[in-house]
Amino acid sequence: MRPVWFRCLGLPMLAGGLLLLADCAISVPVAGPPNPAPPIPDEIVPKPPVSEQPLIWQPGHWDWMGDGYAWREGRWERRAGHGTEWQDGYWVQEGMAWRWVPAHWL
Repeated sequence: MRPVWFRCLGLPMLAGGLLLLADCAISVPVAGPPNPAPPIPDEIVPKPPVSEQPLIWQPGHWDWMGDGYAWREGRWERRAGHGTEWQDGYWVQEGMAWRWVPAHWL
């Protein structure tokens, strides 16, 4: 039988962990790099919302969707759990294949 703390916290901890992993950099192998991402459009950074938590601006960025790029608008994020530098997505060559590395915090 599992301890009481596991039964009470196990599922929420698992769900929280999956949410954190959902934002990780996941790479997708492709036969060759498609055209580079379009230029980043000018973005107006709005004032941060009122929050007791420190916030950081996550800039808008292009994400590769397997058959084209999708624009993700910038947004204010809680600073906790993020690095301080933003890395846009990019392609890397691994042998004969190319891999997209999504935008992420460093």
